[in-house]
Amino acid sequence: MASEALQQVIAGMREGNGPDFSGDLEEARQDFDTLLATLPVEAELEFEAMKLGGVPALHSKTGPAHSGALIYLHGGAFVSGSAHGYRGLAANIGKAAGLVTYALDYRLAPEHPFPAAIDDVLAAYRALLDSGMKPDRIAIAGDSAGGGLALAALAKIRDEGLALPAAGYLLSPWADMTCSSVTMASKAAEDPALDQAGLQVAADHYLSGTPADDPLASPVYSDLSGLPPLLVQVGSAEILLGDSLAIAARAGSEGTHVQLEVWPEMVHVWQAFAFMLDEGQSAIHAAGQFLRGRLAGEH
Repeated sequence: MASEALQQVIAGMREGNGPDFSGDLEEARQDFDTLLATLPVEAELEFEAMKLGGVPALHSKTGPAHSGALIYLHGGAFVSGSAHGYRGLAANIGKAAGLVTYALDYRLAPEHPFPAAIDDVLAAYRALLDSGMKPDRIAIAGDSAGGGLALAALAKIRDEGLALPAAGYLLSPWADMTCSSVTMASKAAEDPALDQAGLQVAADHYLSGTPADDPLASPVYSDLSGLPPLLVQVGSAEILLGDSLAIAARAGSEGTHVQLEVWPEMVHVWQAFAFMLDEGQSAIHAAGQFLRGRLAGEH
């Protein structure tokens, strides 16, 4: 039985205040920004606008300067969202992990289609390496589209021959632009946040002619061997549940350490509602423990 707080979250999502990616894109972007603006941010958190490898970012000193860094990639179906809108979630994860945080404003489609976002993540990662930060003191995390982007970026970092970061943390990742997972249909009635039609339109914007099963555009079809340890968190009430299951199956079968957590009754990126959901706080705490362990060299 869903808690009263979770029922409130679900009711709010079902009121229709979220973005409709199948409709007018600018309206969807505005609706999403309006929704993100309702999420409270802890007053003591401070953010500095900067550029990391030429990519706009919000930097937050959520850990000691020497501790390492978390690169955070926001959601928004590759066509909307911002570092500002997700700054609270990114910083809360950084605090839990004891890392300074860089929330990236990677380029969005359709103005900048695939692979622009991946290029931006690699530019930011290279900048951290060039600054002298050790790769085993860096983690990459992201939610929804940002979760799929984080996974794709890890594969690209490996393919480029760069030293790999210590870990990846994927929150309700969208990693299959074919939108063909069985849970797209089987979880449609339960999911109050997303629908297949909207994701398909957003995917078309992002792909701009690239095949939907391109391994970097849809990392569920990528070679996931040789990646750093992964933590994947997903709710049981998500149409994207299948993406997480596919990631875990592929990564695990290819010898990559992957920890999959399916949280009963949870909705898309419930961690963003940690200010009212105990499960959100618990998920972020678990992620912090995972990241601390990986950065400490535990495997």
